[in-house]
Amino acid sequence: MITGSLALAAAGAFTGASLYVNFVEQPSRLTLDDASLMKEWEDSDHRGFVALAGLALISAICGFIAYRDLDDFRWLLGAIVIIATWPYTYLAIVPLNNRILALISADAGDEARKTIDLWGRLEIGLTGLGALAIVLFVWAAG
Repeated sequence: MITGSLALAAAGAFTGASLYVNFVEQPSRLTLDDASLMKEWEDSDHRGFVALAGLALISAICGFIAYRDLDDFRWLLGAIVIIATWPYTYLAIVPLNNRILALISADAGDEARKTIDLWGRLEIGLTGLGALAIVLFVWAAG
């Protein structure tokens, strides 16, 4: 059952980090001037991407192992939901990241600000997926 607990813990860390980005970091960065906003977003985006992707992977692997060991589909559902953050990120967020990086290179401050604001709204989807994975893992553990 340790793998199930690890799946839940990693999903919790993922969701907590995502909540932090959405409700602390993003509102703060949007108060910056355009140049500072673009620099701060570019620096933090790369680190946040690695952290969230790693936590989702750890959670999913542990969830898949718990499913294999316990033969309980709820662990499988949780693992699928948390790893769904990868295609969500790839399909919804990465194209926007590339657009923001191009705008930063072109020094298009106002357009970059609007796109970073949209990026923040799409990031909320990651928080939702993480929260759903937590619910599924708690259900499985109960």
